[in-house]
This record gives sequence, structure tokens and C-alpha cells, in this order.
Amino acid sequence: MIAITLAALLAVSTTQPIMAPVQDPVVVAQAVPQDPATDLEDITVVGRPLETMIRDFVNEVAAPNRHRGIARWHSKICIGVANLSPEPTQYILDRVSTVAEDVGLRPGTPGCSPNVIIIATDHPDVLAESLVQDRHGAFRMGGAGMDRGGDALEDFVMSDAPVRWWQVSMPIDSFTGQRAVRLPGECRNACGSAMDMAPVLNSTTSSRLSTQIVDEIFRTVVILDIDQVSKISAQQLADYVAMVTLAQIDPKADTGGYASILNVFDDPEAATSLTNWDTAYLTGLYNTERTRANLRSGRGEIADSIQRAHGRLQRTAQD
Repeated sequence: MIAITLAALLAVSTTQPIMAPVQDPVVVAQAVPQDPATDLEDITVVGRPLETMIRDFVNEVAAPNRHRGIARWHSKICIGVANLSPEPTQYILDRVSTVAEDVGLRPGTPGCSPNVIIIATDHPDVLAESLVQDRHGAFRMGGAGMDRGGDALEDFVMSDAPVRWWQVSMPIDSFTGQRAVRLPGECRNACGSAMDMAPVLNSTTSSRLSTQIVDEIFRTVVILDIDQVSKISAQQLADYVAMVTLAQIDPKADTGGYASILNVFDDPEAATSLTNWDTAYLTGLYNTERTRANLRSGRGEIADSIQRAHGRLQRTAQD
């Protein structure tokens, strides 16, 4: 895994508002209109049953890599935060780690190598361009299905959003943990045939309807525009970052019809923290087995899991 050393890459200053910046960039790795927005407590919106709403939400926000299923983190997540003073740094570390633990992930121990890099800057465009130019291989490793493609990376660089993010994931054999895709330059034996160029996996299923290959996120880079994120609270920011870090969220998703933290920059009053929609989405994503070979069916599997998570949330609220 490539650990990005941010102190060597950052050469931009930060301003103040919500978070006081530190003088030198440091990385802290931790142990850990549309229809009105509607929360999960409501059963129907504009004639749509809950099941349809959930499937529409999944289809709207999920941004899997090309020709791949929806990815998630496997087990461990280590968070690094750069260019923030200690108090907001620790808050973001703690909050994102808490959300990660809630869905079954393990925060890294002190000194772990960050696989989630969160960087605050008042020059996000300069920083994004510099990172991609200097560490292009960390953003596009060249394996099939490992990123969202060159156009999406250009959108990341050119974005004017308060928060922008880029994720790299990998197809994995869910039984062995072995990578199921070849990286450029890799081969076995004498590299004399096509078989030497491809990973060899032992299939444990004969069904065409199921698969043992799943997609795992293994790197996320998040850039915060310090001027724009100052308009929301620290908790709103941390929860927004948690949402786009723990799931593959489409930066262009239109979530105005749902009560979600993803709407917070359009309407700071939309949500003070992760909503029931958000919690059910993350819980459902991490509870599903993702065993369906058909990618569309895979989305349906996640939607079904989200609906079950919603039912548990409702029962907890009623107790």
C-alpha cells in the first residue's frame, strides 16, 4: 500500500474560520426545486414506497468504479489529517473513526500508515493538481476496475466543491483476500504467455448468479476547501467526511429529495449530523455480503440490506 507523505507534497497555506491551521503541514494518524427532503421515518414520498426510495437513493449516490460492483473498506481504516490545528484534527479523527467502528471497521493504532488522507487548504485547486501530477500512480494504479477513470480524476482536480474526494479500490477474492486484478508490469514465471499476466483464482462456486470477487476500498484522499467548509459546524463537516470516506459517493449526486448530510453545503440547516438515511445506507452497505454476480442485482442486494437497517432503526426509535 502506498503511503502518501503529505508534508513533502503540501506547499500551500491555510486560513482560519472554523479551524485554526497549523504553520507546518502535519499528518496525524489515529487509533482510530425538488420534492421536500424526507427522512426514513416517513413511509412514502410523492407516491413512492420506501423500497423504491431506497433503491433510487442507492442508484443516485453510489459511484462504483467502471464495470465493478459497489466497494467498501474491508476491515481496517487509518486516518490522517493535515493542515489543521490539534483540536479540529482530533475531532475529525474521533468522529470518522466512531462512524467506522459503528459499521464494523477497526481504526488503526497510533503510528499506522494512513489509508485515508484528509487535507485542509485554502488553495484546493492547486493542491489537487499538485497531488495528481506528483503522485499520479497513487490515484490511478492502472489495474482494471480500480478507479473511476481519467474523466472523473479530471473532475476531482477541477472541482470547486467545498469537499472533494478520490478513492481507489480493488477487486478481491473474498475467500482468500488475494487481489483479483493484475497491475501493469506484473507477471509470473517467465512472462511468456497471457496466463502469466493474469492472477490465478480458485473458484469455490459453480453458480453464474453469485461471485466470490468483491471490491474493497483501500485508499481515499479528501481535500477540504477551508474557506467553504467554515460555513458549517465541525460535526457536520466530520460526518460529511465520514460519509464520503466510508462509501463510494458520487460527487454529482442529486440528494435534494432525501434528508442526508450530503445536502449540508446547499442547506446548512438540512442536517446537523448523519441522518437516518445516511446511517441506514452505511449500515446496509457493510452488512451485505455482495455475492450477486450481476452488478445491478448487487445494488439491489445493498438496497435490501439498507431496508433491513432502516427497520432496525425504526424499532430502536420505538423502544
